[in-house]
Amino acid sequence: MANQVSAHEFQKITNAEPDQDGLIECAVVPLRGLVIFPNVISPISTRNPKALSAIQSALHQRHTVIGVAQRDPSINDVQPKDLYEIGTELALSRIIRTGDDSRSVLAQGRRRVEIVEVIQQTPHIVVRARPLADTRVNDHSRNEFMPRVLHLVQRLAELNPALPEDVIDHILDVDDPELLSDFVSSALMLPLEERQGLLEIRSAQERLQQVADLLSHEINVLELRDEINSQVQQEMDRSQREMYLREQMRVIQSELGENDIFQQEINEVREQIFKAKLPQDIHEKAMKELSRLLMMPPMAPEVGIIRTYLDWLVGLPWSNQSEDNLDVIHAQKVLDADHYGLPKVKDRILEYIAVRKLAASKMKSPILCFVGPPGVGKTSLGKSIARALGREFIRVSLGGVRDEAEIRGHRRTYIGAMPGRILQTMRRAGTTNPVFILDEIDKLGMDFRGDPASALLEVLDPEQNNAFSDHYLEVPYDLSKVLFITTANDLDPVPPALLDRLEIIEFSGYTDEEKLAISRKFLIPNQLEAHGLLESKIRFETTALRSIIREYTYEGGVRNLNREIANVCRKIARLIAEDKPIPNSINRKKVVEFLGPPLFTNRLAHKHDTVGLVTGLVWTYDGGDISMIEVSVLPGKGNLLMTGQLGEVMQESAQAALSYMRSRANDFDVPSDDFENYDVHIHLPEGAIPKEGPSAGITLAVAIISAFTERKVRSNYAMTGEITLRGKILAVGGVKEKVLAARRAGIKNVLLPSENKKDLIDIPAEVVEDLNIAFVSDMQQVIDRVLLSPPPEGRKRDKERQEEEKDEKNGENLETASKE
Repeated sequence: MANQVSAHEFQKITNAEPDQDGLIECAVVPLRGLVIFPNVISPISTRNPKALSAIQSALHQRHTVIGVAQRDPSINDVQPKDLYEIGTELALSRIIRTGDDSRSVLAQGRRRVEIVEVIQQTPHIVVRARPLADTRVNDHSRNEFMPRVLHLVQRLAELNPALPEDVIDHILDVDDPELLSDFVSSALMLPLEERQGLLEIRSAQERLQQVADLLSHEINVLELRDEINSQVQQEMDRSQREMYLREQMRVIQSELGENDIFQQEINEVREQIFKAKLPQDIHEKAMKELSRLLMMPPMAPEVGIIRTYLDWLVGLPWSNQSEDNLDVIHAQKVLDADHYGLPKVKDRILEYIAVRKLAASKMKSPILCFVGPPGVGKTSLGKSIARALGREFIRVSLGGVRDEAEIRGHRRTYIGAMPGRILQTMRRAGTTNPVFILDEIDKLGMDFRGDPASALLEVLDPEQNNAFSDHYLEVPYDLSKVLFITTANDLDPVPPALLDRLEIIEFSGYTDEEKLAISRKFLIPNQLEAHGLLESKIRFETTALRSIIREYTYEGGVRNLNREIANVCRKIARLIAEDKPIPNSINRKKVVEFLGPPLFTNRLAHKHDTVGLVTGLVWTYDGGDISMIEVSVLPGKGNLLMTGQLGEVMQESAQAALSYMRSRANDFDVPSDDFENYDVHIHLPEGAIPKEGPSAGITLAVAIISAFTERKVRSNYAMTGEITLRGKILAVGGVKEKVLAARRAGIKNVLLPSENKKDLIDIPAEVVEDLNIAFVSDMQQVIDRVLLSPPPEGRKRDKERQEEEKDEKNGENLETASKE
């Protein structure tokens, strides 16, 4: 089907017209390791600037080009002298991007040409060439060679199952000698020189004879390979039979006591010790344990313990070290190819490689800690770092680990004792300098069996880990060459002593624009390939991706986004399997059809100015979010009521905010009696979710002041900041996530503490430009911006108080009149 479509496209492009000298003028596309024959359709993949320029020029002018093979495929800056003289005039289809700087185009060979003159070399090569006509095959040669070639093709297909069946069928249906020779030449796996030689043969009869000879040679090679394989199989069968007989003989000899198997094992262990190239002190320890083994009877209980110990000792990598690739440019390309954005962590890794290149012997490996929401690429970036350095990659998940022995191992006195996870994983790596990921370090537990976090102090301390001691081995092991990378979602559970040894690198949640870019560059191509949909050319519209990001996922990373894109791809794959029509592009309507109703409604702020209702900004594990804070003033006895699962720190912030309000009651024209006669109820919706932290201080203060003064709060403002009793505003964390949350909710005005001005550097420029961010250092600045003027008719509570006083006075007057 693809060939039919391509052929239809090629029909629109005509061959170049010869001039009066019989020459044609065309651009040249240098072919690296490729020869294209006439009447054959073949893809061309290139990143050569001259080739790309020639292709783009030809596609723009709908002209043909001349494809000529390079004499040396390793040359990048191709000159005319680097090309063969004979090539093929080609018609091209549309160009396709296949990588960062690589393009692919489908080409159809038209006719052989001979380059006569070069008339241009930049920006691409242009030549004059003479079309070469094939000499026709006479009937006698046709009847002699064609049946022979077709028979050889059938025999080759029988011997080589890797040849595509449709290609063989197409060749067998050809009845033209010229076409047959070109088709078979294209299908054969020949060296470049031989393929070029076939292209340069002008006589179709001679070319057909040459093809027959090459087919015969290829068939002879394949038949010889089959014969060798058959002999190898027979030898393997014989070896297996011999092994079976020898095993029987060994058992019989063992029963008769004719040999000492235990001594054989001792000899094997001794040989392994000498091959392991252990350090001197470790070698002496191993030989000492071997001596103990020699003095024990074979059936002694400790034999198995010592044997296992020696296996672990010689199985660890003591001197095998992988060679680092210290090419900074290569590392940059690998990191950029695997991950989008993340400039800080990439710069840190490139700096490490640069210093290793300049002072490898003096530098100690850093202990990095990647901190960020789930799904932002912390663990996968570790794999990319290992690939960039050319090191082995190993990973240990620490989530739920509660036993110190998981890190340091058990002592050999215990039955079933083993080394800890650190050394187990090092043995699996096989080198002394792998990239070692300690995943989910913030999920470590602690119970009566010990504290694993404390056991990690030695592992993750560059001053100590050159002599790490495992309880099982009881010998020092050098971990100083290992590049340790830990990951965590939150640093609060990590003990301070352990945190002090880590170099923290924060991974912020991705913006919507970054998620769109990651989807188009990584997620969608990977899922289309995984579901066999690359040829369907399905396109995800921006509206569809934004819908999936905002309505079907709620995360700082892209893990669920990738999952939902895979869900859409599965639906399309099923439609294809059921022979039903599929959409060319996925829009928001198709997303709802495939994924169902949105799982997350857009968290938009309230749209009307309201008394006692303020929009706050909060940080969560999944990134940032907005939170509504409601305050109501009710008749009571001056109590403060807080609901919505507020933590201790947030409750203290609410009390500080209320104290600030009381200290400035006169400035706000609020009678002091109000604090004794009314209760204050503070509520944060979504009561099932715990809330904690001091950053809601100014939000709580604004809501309390608004409730007491009955001044409405502007709905188009969101804020964050810690408050003091005197109204000073202190810095908070998670500024980037909070600002992104405000933008996502459609809020244009954001208030931040003045001390957080430095954090704007981490926020994308397009987000800063899209918002009106104001910095405040005092609560009065917040009040002036956010609160509207007092109601002109006065507070309702004042009117109610006046009505009550009036009623009391009237009652007293009536009582006095009745007494008189």
